[in-house]
Amino acid sequence: MPRMSRAENRAEQTRAILERARAQLAEVGPAALSVRQIARDVGLVSSAVYRYFPSRDELLTALIVESYDELGDAVEQADAGVRRRSDLDKRFLAVCAAIRDWARANPHEYALLYGSPVPGYVAPQTTTTSASRITGAFLRLAQESETAGDVLGAPTGAVPPKGHQALGGVHLALETTVADDRIVRWLMAWTTVFGHVSMELFGHMHRGILDYDTHFQQVTGQLVADLGLTG
Repeated sequence: MPRMSRAENRAEQTRAILERARAQLAEVGPAALSVRQIARDVGLVSSAVYRYFPSRDELLTALIVESYDELGDAVEQADAGVRRRSDLDKRFLAVCAAIRDWARANPHEYALLYGSPVPGYVAPQTTTTSASRITGAFLRLAQESETAGDVLGAPTGAVPPKGHQALGGVHLALETTVADDRIVRWLMAWTTVFGHVSMELFGHMHRGILDYDTHFQQVTGQLVADLGLTG
């Protein structure tokens, strides 16, 4: 068997560390993540792990970026999988279903991204690009719905001032054709989807909802109507 190059060996060790760290998320949660224990589990001394990830926070950051990118892949593939690009309602429903499916398949990674903050950890800017892939999917649909000329009823409540639109906590510095009142509607839809997924995943709807699949379909179907995406 040919010997691995230094780069290949580093990539394999990095992968092993991240896989063991993800397993620890399920066992003890992100706040108790132990670089020393991970090192023992993958057969390294702790000082060797620090050559790959200089601190626990950098390891957490790598896990967050990896998880956001996995969710981003799922969302973007779901959107691209709708045959007719003009079917905004089907694309929206596909994106919502992909978020829920990924969360249910990866509950501990979802909790790392959207659950309680890890004490003492502040996510660096390097996580923003990966995180924005999910909100970007909603924003693309919002922009395309505007171009398609969908009409919504007049929204109630305050709207953000011109030039300071935000969707899902991501400030939209780019120029957008989406009116402020519609951005508010899309922000409400974004938070509703993640709110329902979180409530389900963290057990807050236990015994209140008998059929989670049907309930989620009803919620997202109502959002389609609220956003004016029906044909």
